[in-house]
Amino acid sequence: MPATPVTLIDVAKAAGVSPITVSRALNEPHLVRPATLAKVQQAVKQTGYVKNMLAGGLASSRSKLVALVLPTISTQTFADLVQGATDRLTAAGYQLLLGIVGYETWREEILVETILSRRPDGVILTGSLHTDSTRQRLLQIGTPVVEAWDLTSHPIDMAIGFSHEEVGHACAQHLLKQGYRRFGILIANDPRAGQRTQGFQVAVARHGASVVASHVVQAPGALPHGRLGAVRLLDEHPDLDAIFCSSDTLAHGVLIEAQSRGLRVPQDLAIMGFGDLNFSEYTNPPLSTVRVDGARIGALSAQALLDRLAAGAHAAEGEGERVINTGFELIQRGST
Repeated sequence: MPATPVTLIDVAKAAGVSPITVSRALNEPHLVRPATLAKVQQAVKQTGYVKNMLAGGLASSRSKLVALVLPTISTQTFADLVQGATDRLTAAGYQLLLGIVGYETWREEILVETILSRRPDGVILTGSLHTDSTRQRLLQIGTPVVEAWDLTSHPIDMAIGFSHEEVGHACAQHLLKQGYRRFGILIANDPRAGQRTQGFQVAVARHGASVVASHVVQAPGALPHGRLGAVRLLDEHPDLDAIFCSSDTLAHGVLIEAQSRGLRVPQDLAIMGFGDLNFSEYTNPPLSTVRVDGARIGALSAQALLDRLAAGAHAAEGEGERVINTGFELIQRGST
């Protein structure tokens, strides 16, 4: 015979408090006195109570779930974004539902439809490039949405991130200032990397320099792709004096290949990355790169959703900031 499910009333009796107090302790623990909260938590453990999220959601119209859709978690910057969002949401009593879609918008479309069937209280998407169907669906359903990592002047709802084109522009300006004029580009086939490349190329052209060659690898771009890409670029164009990479991981591969050829970095070849991964400061020479605060973007995205939810489903249009530019920092080290 199956065991009778433990109810909220059972927990209340074990804790010696009212069912309302138990409900508040489970849903809004920050509103409950620490001693009372400890008694409720002990009673939950003692009775083996499992909260019915569906029933709670039906009663409160809140699922306490926020969905975060990412292309990958294999990079440190996206992992930092996840951590930043998780920390902020957990503190507010929400849980994060994570979805990985790669770099194809049609995969995002399928996952978003599945996620919406779970009735999340909010959705965080990576970037601003979506299918028309995804965009229309999110507009129709009215769930608060943050497009993180990119800036766009026409967000679905809110956007928190930085300009990838400005990153490319800043990298080109830095390398040009250092005297480099013949550039190679090594990027992953990620739309955001493409935006950085576009900004780089525009800035280079304005100063009369040239992008001699470019090579595209499969996103997100692993270290071997960086080395093999450098082989192709340097074999075909040995007179390159700088290589701009769409990630630190690719740049590290370029650095290894350059050193295997006896090239001095940066005297013979400058190398520029993106992401400021935790190894970048410790390569030989240390890698010049661009630092983006992924944890801050995640935390701000989560807070934007929480603020919107606190304001109510029918918050006035334009209430709060709809677009937040988190910026970036160019880090000059020994590789340039």
